[in-house]
Amino acid sequence: MMMGFGFDLISSLFPILFLLVFVIVIGTFIVTAVRGISRWNRNNHSPVLDVEATVVSRRTDVSSHVHHDGNNMSHRHLSTSYYVTFEVASGDRMELSVSGQDYGMMVEGDRGMLRFQGTRFLSFQRK
Repeated sequence: MMMGFGFDLISSLFPILFLLVFVIVIGTFIVTAVRGISRWNRNNHSPVLDVEATVVSRRTDVSSHVHHDGNNMSHRHLSTSYYVTFEVASGDRMELSVSGQDYGMMVEGDRGMLRFQGTRFLSFQRK
């Protein structure tokens, strides 16, 4: 009799737990999308600024994704994100995401004109 009671409890909680997990997953997607759209909108409404800056550091972030196809094969996909930290005359620092090509053209200690819009890197011209 105890076994039936436990099974009934689990089977009655399953729809609630399933709905809870579903809401959390969908909520996470919605929050992520809203943050991305908000950042994009803020950047678009920010002025384009040109400031003298120095490259103070560079870093990469490599992430791995595994894709499974229909033939029981797994394919690993690596992606690399590139970031450069700039210091402006006031001493403030900002880390901006840059393309691999731009990343390769900058080294720590480079000085030049940084052009950016909000958190969006536009260009860096070395002096």
